[in-house]
Amino acid sequence: MGGGRLTPSEEEEIGKISSSADEFSQSSSVQSTTLLGENVFVSGELGSDKTSPASRDYEVDQRRKSAVFMQVLQSYDQLSTRIGSLREAKNRISSYTPGAWIENIGAMKLNAYDVPKTTSLILVGPKGSGKSSLINKISKVFEDDKFASERAQVTYNSSVGDGTYFLQEYMIPRGSNSFCLYDTRSLVDNASDNVKMIRQWITYGVRHGELVIRKSDSSSLRNRMKCKARKDDCEASERRMVNFVIFVLNGLEVLKFMEGDGDAEQQYTQMIRATFSSPYLSFKDDKPVVVVTHGDMLSINDRARIRIYLGELLGIPPAKQIFDIPESCEPENELVIVDMLRYCLEHADRNLPRKISAKTKIIGLASESSTHLLTIIMILILLTLLKILQNHTCHASKSDSGVDWHSVRHIW
Repeated sequence: MGGGRLTPSEEEEIGKISSSADEFSQSSSVQSTTLLGENVFVSGELGSDKTSPASRDYEVDQRRKSAVFMQVLQSYDQLSTRIGSLREAKNRISSYTPGAWIENIGAMKLNAYDVPKTTSLILVGPKGSGKSSLINKISKVFEDDKFASERAQVTYNSSVGDGTYFLQEYMIPRGSNSFCLYDTRSLVDNASDNVKMIRQWITYGVRHGELVIRKSDSSSLRNRMKCKARKDDCEASERRMVNFVIFVLNGLEVLKFMEGDGDAEQQYTQMIRATFSSPYLSFKDDKPVVVVTHGDMLSINDRARIRIYLGELLGIPPAKQIFDIPESCEPENELVIVDMLRYCLEHADRNLPRKISAKTKIIGLASESSTHLLTIIMILILLTLLKILQNHTCHASKSDSGVDWHSVRHIW
């Protein structure tokens, strides 16, 4: 999904690419089209006897990419036609309650699921990706007071700022308890450290105000963060299980690494892919949504290229699961934010765990009790055997030492 009002030059650019793509799909002669900023030449009919299998596969791949590219470009153009539904779409998000969008599959009712009091979405991404700014933009969409101060602390210069070290919970809308966003500590270059941190959140939940410390953190950083914590009162906050994940990336950074081929570029790409592919970020078969920020500094063509690149890298559909949310406060951007939240909440509801029935609990407790009882019996048996062995040893020792050798000396 994309956001941002198209300028006349960008509309003309899309028109040219659309015309080129139409010619590409309709003509069977030698063709040329622009895809992701590169010239792609396709010759001959698809499946022609004169076409080698390798060349045929290449043509299929290029046609697929061309179709996806056009689909992404059209998503920007379609926003202006959908803007009239923005108020209704916002109301649907504002009136959301946990479990409201559970699908009636397998004849299961709402009371068959373990529905949380608050649906929790966490934002993860590298330093400077715009997680805190995104939370402020999302909050503004549902604020009645447009002059309200920003809720999340934004780092102006990521090279000198600490960023987010304490988990921060933000109810959306403000004052509601239907769903919340969690601002988290940034990812690092080491994907293993990222996965360990994420595993902690997914396995044990998240809690407002909790300090996030890695094993790789230096002692000076630990001391500085603990000093910031002052009196740790996060224990009073409720721990919430994570229901879905929003993966945030800076479009400017992605484009820079797309166009480079050095070690730094490869390391960034590998870190993003390895972290995103962690099973802890997925809920069954549902992978996180991806939000691309800072798109207002790029052309529509570059923004489309970034989404397709990330789709290929992460294995998700660029037009449906990658949301382009730039900095500007245009109605189109609000619509993209609402679309993104709708996707997250629907998939969070769809993957809620089943409630454990009373019968299952009893069986589980009985099984657990049986296991404990068997363990106790085994321990008692071992203790009894040890006692018997100890008594036998003592008796044998006494028998040896209690012989009256003087009275039996005549035996010799």
